[in-house]
Amino acid sequence: MSAGPCFDTFADDSVSPLVRKAAAWSWRLLLILGAIVTLLWLILRLEIIVVPVALATILAALLLPVVDFLDRRGAPRGGAVALVLLSGFALFGGLLAFVITQFVEGAPALVGQVTTSIEGVGTWLTDGPLDVSPQQINQLRDAAIEALRSNQEKLTSGALSTAGTVTEIVTGALLVLFTLIFLLHGGRNIFAFVTKMFPVHVRDRVRDAGRAGFRSLIGYIRATFLVALVDATGIGVGLAIMGVPLALPLASLVFLGAFIPLVGAVVTGFLAVIVALIAKGWIYALITLGLIIAVQQLEGHVLQPLVMGRAVAIHPLAIVLAIAGGGVLAGIVGALLAVPALAFVNSAMRVLLAEDPAAEEAAMEAEDGPVVRAEPDDVETPQE
Repeated sequence: MSAGPCFDTFADDSVSPLVRKAAAWSWRLLLILGAIVTLLWLILRLEIIVVPVALATILAALLLPVVDFLDRRGAPRGGAVALVLLSGFALFGGLLAFVITQFVEGAPALVGQVTTSIEGVGTWLTDGPLDVSPQQINQLRDAAIEALRSNQEKLTSGALSTAGTVTEIVTGALLVLFTLIFLLHGGRNIFAFVTKMFPVHVRDRVRDAGRAGFRSLIGYIRATFLVALVDATGIGVGLAIMGVPLALPLASLVFLGAFIPLVGAVVTGFLAVIVALIAKGWIYALITLGLIIAVQQLEGHVLQPLVMGRAVAIHPLAIVLAIAGGGVLAGIVGALLAVPALAFVNSAMRVLLAEDPAAEEAAMEAEDGPVVRAEPDDVETPQE
């Protein structure tokens, strides 16, 4: 009966210690990888719930300081939430209506300029060094029209699928609204209740980590909003001075694109360069490109270090990888949510893994401002 353990001991001794360590690391890493894959699978399956809740959390990080300010000045909590939400809807709706109006007014002129540019390109192709015949140009045009007609069925099915997408968008928007209301009104109570699932001896550490992560999320959203506003103002004013059509809609796209770090503002800025090229020519396109580069330099060397603290600072490689991973998993929404999630996890893990969470949280508070804490009467203290 004793031969079994002896044999096992002999078998272990016959294996190199390096192989034993590699095997031990391998099955543990496989378990961790399996847990991560399972979590991502669940998130993707529940995307219609996870994405609205994540968007509501980001909006709560942007609006919560205003609600807390009104609450400290004596306003009822519910009234403060209603005032902030109604003001936000009015501001966003007015801006959206203004942008759409400007786009509708400027689109005909842009279409006329595009038509003129296409005619100019056709003239250059026929009279220029390429010596393309008008018949060849007409053949290319007819081929493009035929390709569009042959794919009409696919376009129709795409429009039908868009109708289903609109339903999902409306459902998600309502979920965002309701979640945002509850987070602004009693988010701290919700967080305190959720953390009760953790064991008593780690509960305070988890709560400290959550507060630190949310504080970093507030700092990130606030900084990104200011950076996006400066980017849009600088580029919009420059386009308006040069007389580029659709300057305000393009500036609005730059503002929205700036919420996707490193990538969004570049892509939307490139669209502005294309419009300037079509409408005004090469010189104005190069000036627009120079303007965008100057704004990006101002953002990278002045605004980002000034408005973001060290707790929110993330290495550019981590940002690029997070955006790429989020884009692969969930498209534009994934790219939008990747960096805020990374900022939250980065700060939360610093506190969660610190030897002294209180000291780490105090250090982050000294670097970036006060942690968003619940007031004593906001959260019921659990009786354990």
